[in-house]
Amino acid sequence: MASGILMMIYDGIGDRPVKELRGRTPLEVAKTPNLDRMACEGINGLMDTIAPGIIPGSDTGHLALLGYDPFEVYTGRGPFEAAGIGIEVEPGDIAFRCNFSTLEKGVITDRRAGRIKEGTDELSRAVNGMDFEIEFMFEKGVEHRGVLIFKDQGLGSGVGDIDPHKEGVPYLESKPLSHDSKDARTARLLNDFTLKSIEVLSEHPVNISRMERGEKPANILLARGSGTVPYIRPLPERTGMKCAAIAGIPLVRGVCRMAGMDVIQVEGATGGMDTDIGAIYRRAKEAMKEYDFVLVNIKGCDISGHDGLAREKVEFIERLDSELKILEGLEQHYIAFTGDHSTPVPVKDHSGDPLPLTIVGPQVLRDDVTSYDERSCVRGGLSRLRGQDLLNVLMDLSGHGEKFGA
Repeated sequence: MASGILMMIYDGIGDRPVKELRGRTPLEVAKTPNLDRMACEGINGLMDTIAPGIIPGSDTGHLALLGYDPFEVYTGRGPFEAAGIGIEVEPGDIAFRCNFSTLEKGVITDRRAGRIKEGTDELSRAVNGMDFEIEFMFEKGVEHRGVLIFKDQGLGSGVGDIDPHKEGVPYLESKPLSHDSKDARTARLLNDFTLKSIEVLSEHPVNISRMERGEKPANILLARGSGTVPYIRPLPERTGMKCAAIAGIPLVRGVCRMAGMDVIQVEGATGGMDTDIGAIYRRAKEAMKEYDFVLVNIKGCDISGHDGLAREKVEFIERLDSELKILEGLEQHYIAFTGDHSTPVPVKDHSGDPLPLTIVGPQVLRDDVTSYDERSCVRGGLSRLRGQDLLNVLMDLSGHGEKFGA
């Protein structure tokens, strides 16, 4: 009888040597007795989520971890973000991922508007009330995040971002990425939409109140990641497994939903540093009774990495570890511990650095690794593999794989 598969994705857990930590990574500094025990009891290695040196997004990273080739199926981040917050994106629609951000004297001073948590409902309603030449829809996501959908005929998705992806510079003018008139029309519409949204958001009472309190206003929507609906062969059809996902952030939920997986909502799974790790672990353990394959994404390491906060990343890793005993009792199943990408504190962004990987289960060939971190896992029996191959390895170990050939 086949065993179940639990894929624990600690978003952004990988790192580089940090000067503040005396040349060690947050994983090397953190006290992680439970993860270290998993490393002792399992087989270890390094994983390049897409390929060596390729910097994954959270969307392309999860596509690879689900066994898809991102270079074949990826059409942009927007449609996944939309699916993650329950928006049905139809063929021909163009979807963008957006940030509520802060614009001061023409310069982006905070791409996350102080990680705004309150008032985005009112701001979203104001945006959706704008007069515009085509039908559109804006839906807020978690904290500063949101999704913009353009719904009209004759639109193309080949356009540049409004988001400059850094602070201290002006926002960008979207430009068509081809000579196609459809792309040119979309770029013009996106630029017009951005100007209108600045007018509406800058005068909104929510932002006026924020500025009076010394907080950063959410007075611009920075759009990026335009895309159309991709075709992805459903994971249950492809693997023969009953599949589910738990994630606090809409983007990962959207990738999994488009892959045909059931998405399990967990109260307290915020996608932020305050996420309820224990609740996520408990729900994942319950889900293993019903599903053959469960993917779990927990976000906090990525946030502290983006913010360049080494000590906060260490503390979050220790929180991940301290609750891990909740998963006891799953010894008959196979559990993989890894990430979707590295978010090194010195870089403050995703990087192409490989991730530590540990697999535990009843028939793994244990190696000599005794610590779960980037440097220790180099010595593991899995050596170095691609994220796209991880699910195949787990399916083979758990009895869900099929022979190729006679």
